[in-house]
Amino acid sequence: MPSSGQEWRSPGKNWVKTEDGLKKQSDYENNIAEFKSCCRDEEFHNGNLCLIKSHDLAAKKHKKDLMNINTKRHGYCTLGEAFNRLDFSSAILDSKRFSYVVKLLELIAKSQLTSLSGMAQRNYMNILEKVVQKVLEEQQNVRTIRELLQTLYLSVCSLVQDVGKCVLVGSISIWVQRMETIQHWQQLLHCIQIRRPASKGTTLTDLPPSLQLSIMQCLSDGRDLLSLAQVCPDLHALTEDWLLWKKLCQYHFTDLQIHKHLMVTERGHLEWKRMYFKLCRCYSRKEQYSDSLQLCTHCLILFWKDVRHPCTANNADSVCVSVPPQGFLNLFKY
Repeated sequence: MPSSGQEWRSPGKNWVKTEDGLKKQSDYENNIAEFKSCCRDEEFHNGNLCLIKSHDLAAKKHKKDLMNINTKRHGYCTLGEAFNRLDFSSAILDSKRFSYVVKLLELIAKSQLTSLSGMAQRNYMNILEKVVQKVLEEQQNVRTIRELLQTLYLSVCSLVQDVGKCVLVGSISIWVQRMETIQHWQQLLHCIQIRRPASKGTTLTDLPPSLQLSIMQCLSDGRDLLSLAQVCPDLHALTEDWLLWKKLCQYHFTDLQIHKHLMVTERGHLEWKRMYFKLCRCYSRKEQYSDSLQLCTHCLILFWKDVRHPCTANNADSVCVSVPPQGFLNLFKY
């Protein structure tokens, strides 16, 4: 059956016959409309996605590209290729990278599904399956993944029912099967039974109230405080501490944002808890990741923060910038 998409063999490669079989002779060049006069060679080395300028690229053009690097497509690889080459399948197994990858999957579910190629769709679902398996085994981040699956399910339903195959890559039957798979994952997470540890050691309720408050202050999500409040009356009383909610507000939101949504009681006290949830509805919370992707603006290389790469710049740290999940997706917009 003819396909409207790009043929899998294009844009073309040079192959040579060796003792081990056919191998690529050289990296191929891709032409992008927005960079018609600019070509870059793509290569993969030591777990890093390398995007290297052609030697004939003028310095002025290079400087202009760096200035627009956050708004133009970075290099010429696809999102599906990036999933493989940055090894997202293994990244979700790393507790430091887990939240970063989950946030990326959530952003794709909200607005990028129609831009995924067939390869990217398969990679996306494979990574998501590993995420669900990890949550089922470790019984952590259950609420986060439930919300991710719900967002994805609603997006797919909307595309299949309201939009149709005119914007979807792949047949409707494949997307319907994926909807059923998502529903199956949702049922598994809904029926999950949290196992209690076999040995009874010191628990949170055994600690002095001052230590309990110190631990609560390390939480960055107000919903976690609400969950703690349901454990027992003593923890419920501690989670009502106004200082906890004040610090949450100040951590996630600016002073200007807070001042726009001040809520005062009849006695003249600020209602920090109510303000926090109101601010969450109006603004995005601060993103915090133990490990994230980095971009070397000197070498034009994407790499994980704790991996690093052999940069040739005099001061490698000064040319590396952190790339948030949304910024990573923006690199592939064209």
